[in-house]
Amino acid sequence: MSSLLKEEMQNMLFLPEGEKLKNFIEIEEPTQCRHFLCVSVLKNKEVQLCVVQCQKHQSSDSKKFKRSHLVDCYQKIEVWPLQDLVMLDGRNPDIDDPCFLMHFGTVRFVRAVSCAAKYSMARCLAALNSSHCQTPLTLKNFDLTYIEPAFMASEQGDCTVLMRVCFYAFNLVWLSLCPAP
Repeated sequence: MSSLLKEEMQNMLFLPEGEKLKNFIEIEEPTQCRHFLCVSVLKNKEVQLCVVQCQKHQSSDSKKFKRSHLVDCYQKIEVWPLQDLVMLDGRNPDIDDPCFLMHFGTVRFVRAVSCAAKYSMARCLAALNSSHCQTPLTLKNFDLTYIEPAFMASEQGDCTVLMRVCFYAFNLVWLSLCPAP
C-alpha cells in the first residue's frame, strides 16, 4: 500500500515539479484529512521537507457517467530546506513515543502514526543530510542503534573478535571429525 501511495504522490505532486520523492511518513494533524511528512530531492540536488495534505475530490469525468468517483488531491502546505534543519529531537528514547520535534528557525511538532515511522524518517534525514549537506544532522533523544547502519554502530574490534571465535569453533569441529593417527 505504501509503495502505491508513494508512486501516486510522486506522479501527481513531485514529478511535475521535477522532484524525486525519497521518503514519506503519515503524520497526525488536527484537521480531518490525511497528512504526510515528505522528503524530496530537487533538480539542483537540494533536499527539502514538506507537509503534504491529501483530500478527496470528485473527479471531473465522473459527471459524464453519473456516478460518484473520488480521487486524491495532494497539496504541499509547509516546506523547509533540509539545510535549515538544526536538530531533530525524538523527545524521549526510553518510551514508545511517535512524536518528535524538528528545529528550524522555529520548532515544528510532528506526531507520526508509529514509532517505527519516526525512526524511518530520522534514518532518511540523517543519510540525506550527510550526503547532500556534508554535515552530520544533530539527533537528540533517539536510540542511535536504530538510526545508524549496523556496520557503523558496532566497532570493528567486536566484529574481529566474533570472527575469530567462529573460526576457532569451526577449527575445533573440523579437527574433531578428522581421524586420530
